[in-house]
Amino acid sequence: MRKSHPVRRVVLATAATVSGVVLLLSLKPSDPGSASAAGNGAVPPAASAQGGAQAAGTGMVTGDAAQTQYGAVQVRLTVAGGKITKAETVQAPKGGQSDQITANAVPKLNQATVAAQSADIDAVSGATYTSAGYKKSLQSAIDKANASADTGAGAAEGSAQARTVTGDAAKTQYGAVQVRITVAGGKITKAETVQAPKGGQSDQITANAVPKLNQAAVAAGTADIDAVSGATYTSAGYKQSLQSALDKANASAGSGSGAAAEDSGGAQAAKTVTGTAAQTQYGAVQVRITVAGGKITKAETVQAPKGGQSDQITANAVPKLNQAAVAAGTADIDAVSGATYTSAGYKQSLQSALDQAGG
Repeated sequence: MRKSHPVRRVVLATAATVSGVVLLLSLKPSDPGSASAAGNGAVPPAASAQGGAQAAGTGMVTGDAAQTQYGAVQVRLTVAGGKITKAETVQAPKGGQSDQITANAVPKLNQATVAAQSADIDAVSGATYTSAGYKKSLQSAIDKANASADTGAGAAEGSAQARTVTGDAAKTQYGAVQVRITVAGGKITKAETVQAPKGGQSDQITANAVPKLNQAAVAAGTADIDAVSGATYTSAGYKQSLQSALDKANASAGSGSGAAAEDSGGAQAAKTVTGTAAQTQYGAVQVRITVAGGKITKAETVQAPKGGQSDQITANAVPKLNQAAVAAGTADIDAVSGATYTSAGYKQSLQSALDQAGG
């Protein structure tokens, strides 16, 4: 038999080794991060510049109606797996030129919302007011979705997961004031002013007062803070919106803290919730309720029509409506004679508060 040449054997062995290494390298699994990105088909959206409040949880949620110069704007979101899958506009300005502006702007705003996954979206050219109202209602919907998700996920007792809540806008003589807070571990860790009076002298007052009010809110952890000297109206509006934000945060936290109720012998902790302000022909009506054990234990009127004859009507009607709300435990109460508009607004805001409280 013919013998192989030693050099030939060395060359063949080397070639086989190189081929094996190449084959192994070609079979190396792809990078896990790359596989994940390919599987998802999209890069997760970055945190929003507005406090990083992206929608969480699953379900449908409707934001508060935002009043604009040309009419109300209200947004409804469909959320699945923590992502906004659909955005709809429940209300938008209409009539005259508004019809054309709305028809052009709304689809673009809805599309931008799904793409951005936050309220940090650009205004549509030629629809400044509608865009501003849309973003405001959108942020409200995202806040509600996050609060709901925090409640349902609450599994982690005592967890200090931060959540962002926006209070209702409080109307003042010089403009609206609206506060957004970040809450973690039951404490306010950050306070921001979303809206504040502006224009003329208001710019200077706002620039001076708002930082102080934000700082005071974090320090106090409540809405029981001192007014800033020279900014009485802004301070009052700030405190009102801050209380609304705290109510919303407490409502969501209270829903998920069943363990505390068990520890106290089954007694359910009281929670305070402020309904959305209801606009009437004579002014806004807004109701705050305290709920314990599934019942309304206290009803207060945060806002009511005032000035001229309204003062007398309000003074007569409001105590009766508050008393009726506690007695009925629902918004199905009789209107007070001579206060038809105030009664209707009261019932609307009361129903909003009950919805938030889960009643």
